[in-house]
Amino acid sequence: MEELCAPQKPSKWMDVAATGAIGVLVAMTIIGRLSDPEHRQFLLLDIAVGLVSVALIPVVVRRPVHGAIALAVLAILSPAATPPSTVGTLNVAMRRPLRTAVLVAALGTGAHLIQGLWQPIHGLPFLWFAVLDVVVHAALLGWGQGAQARQQLLESLRERARRAEAEQGRRVAEARSNERTKMAREMHDVLAHRLSLLATYAGALEYRPDSSPEKLAKAAGVIRTGVHQALDELREVINVLRDEDVYEGRPQPTFGDLRALVEESREAGTTIAYDDQVADPASLPPATGRTAYRVVQEGLTNARKHASGHPVTVLVAGEAGDRLRIELTNPASNGTPLAPGSGTGLVGLTERVQLAGGTLDHGRVPGGGFRLEASLPWPS
Repeated sequence: MEELCAPQKPSKWMDVAATGAIGVLVAMTIIGRLSDPEHRQFLLLDIAVGLVSVALIPVVVRRPVHGAIALAVLAILSPAATPPSTVGTLNVAMRRPLRTAVLVAALGTGAHLIQGLWQPIHGLPFLWFAVLDVVVHAALLGWGQGAQARQQLLESLRERARRAEAEQGRRVAEARSNERTKMAREMHDVLAHRLSLLATYAGALEYRPDSSPEKLAKAAGVIRTGVHQALDELREVINVLRDEDVYEGRPQPTFGDLRALVEESREAGTTIAYDDQVADPASLPPATGRTAYRVVQEGLTNARKHASGHPVTVLVAGEAGDRLRIELTNPASNGTPLAPGSGTGLVGLTERVQLAGGTLDHGRVPGGGFRLEASLPWPS
């Protein structure tokens, strides 16, 4: 994009062509003056001034002001310098500030007025010559300043385009980062819950090897089923990373899935006192219900990890027009956690709840134990 927007520099061949065109105008001016007998006496001066003027064209390109002033001085001596002088005035008007351009244009106007007094054009009164002189230099000044303003506008638009492109790139990178964070949070929520259940059953097999063959077989079957479910859920998450449409289309948990979540944890051996005091759960917004599900899921997962074998109390209450309140409490455990924790689950959960417009509070309670409490908005 920058290559397309960048101004193209004139080539050497273009400079040569422009110098040649100006040289042709100078030659035509000299030839045209030969028709007037009074001007023939200035032929050698015209030729010398014309050659010097054309030679000064590269100077006008490199140092516009100095070149234009030199050409204006030569224009006093002969009309042969008029074409290069007007080009010099236009070049200054296109490349220098207004004040400098006005001064150079005024100098060129004055130089041509002196030329008109010294070598008047027969058939053209000096007054009209002076009017044409002023009008031409004013037009050159306006043309050059207008072109300069247009170039500055284009540069400004190019700069805006570059900034907009950079900003768009930053936004895309930020969106990708947010999407990765969202996927990582989803992976944690899904797999941590499933693996904690497997750890619970595996721990039961380890600490109760004297169980009956039927119980051992049942526990092994649950572990096998749980592993398959974990693999399926991991496969879903991997598909999410490969295809964004899969993420948008995969089923998301709702508030109605809470009871199934509690029953699944009960089957794993966790004693749960579930108290549902939600009025008209069907009116709960889907996003709020999904967040509530993730709060309970994370709370139960942490309870299995850090307080395995202890009862958990789950309270869900609220109504439309108020707030949905979720509270999980469990006694503290002094033993070794069933599974190591990364410490990122509650961090991600806090961010999820805050994005939903709610608040999350967690920590130890007086008398021992752990409490996880969330409050989510429930508009009427």
